[in-house]
Amino acid sequence: MIIKKIELTDYRNYEALELDFDKGTNILFGDNAQGKTNILEAIYVAATTKSHRGSKDSEIIRFGCNEAHIRTYLEKGGVSSKVDMHLRSSKSKGIAIDGNKIKKATDLMGLCNVVFFSPEDLNIIKNGPSYRRKFIDMELCQLDNFYLYNLNNYNKIVNQRNQLLKDLYFNPQLRDTLPIWDDQLVSYGSKVIERRRQFVAQLNDIIYEIHSKLSGGTEEIKIIYEPDTDEESFAEKLKANHERDIKTKVTSVGPHRDDFSFETGNIDIRKFGSQGQQRTAALSLKLSEIEIVKNITKDTPILLLDDVLSELDSKRQNYLLDSIGDIQTIITCTGLEEFVNDRFTLNRVYEVNGGIVTPKSN
Repeated sequence: MIIKKIELTDYRNYEALELDFDKGTNILFGDNAQGKTNILEAIYVAATTKSHRGSKDSEIIRFGCNEAHIRTYLEKGGVSSKVDMHLRSSKSKGIAIDGNKIKKATDLMGLCNVVFFSPEDLNIIKNGPSYRRKFIDMELCQLDNFYLYNLNNYNKIVNQRNQLLKDLYFNPQLRDTLPIWDDQLVSYGSKVIERRRQFVAQLNDIIYEIHSKLSGGTEEIKIIYEPDTDEESFAEKLKANHERDIKTKVTSVGPHRDDFSFETGNIDIRKFGSQGQQRTAALSLKLSEIEIVKNITKDTPILLLDDVLSELDSKRQNYLLDSIGDIQTIITCTGLEEFVNDRFTLNRVYEVNGGIVTPKSN
């Protein structure tokens, strides 16, 4: 899968933009805060319906406007397709694929797989559990519609159950309905736990070799899934924590509290690894993400590198660039110096300055 062109209207700092991409390597360079990342974000939104920054649709729309459009032109196996996404400040987004409106935004997931790699991802190992859950969830939601369905419903039930816990303060008789929410939570949550466990096993099959090469054969890595509860104990733990949940007004048990650890030589890299070990593990994880997309979809993802090369030393830079291979890649950077006179082929180069994108000879 490749993206051939993107068109933006009233998106972030772009009033109107049409940008063609090569199937190989595309460079967007320029000073910070000029709009480079906004282009990558638009591609990510068009593929996943969500901003990698966690921004709401109303925050994405250009200041002073009520709506924005993203149009992406894709190609897979010689077959072209078009995704038209209509973002509105006061309504849910509208999406059409080849002119046909889809009923749910989630129906778009999986059409175009993207892997987004930013400097923030280098901290995924040492940051809090929510960052690691987000990584797992965003990848699985692109690859597995069944997981997406179960996760969305699970999150809805958690929110509704939390609202009930708040309402109990004013209406204690509502406590009789708590087991109903518990049953639904266990039903959807158990499937989330099961799929996360499977995915971690798939990741481990891939990340071992990648990390070994990155570390020069000196380290072996293993990802360990740390579920807050297993499927068999979920219902029992929920019931046992009723009084605690009512007191705190939040659901204290379930996969929304899961974590994942990364171990090398029986050392938990999250807590005791050096910065170099944490970054190597993060890079291994992102490269594994590319391989697992290939394995599951039998297709290549689109790789978005947002100013990440400047955060890596030359060894890790070279390994990352060597791993790209035949993947369409769109890279943002502040200057071309790191690429000039290098073995790296630049198929298309653009300069971004104040929301103006200008093609450059390479």
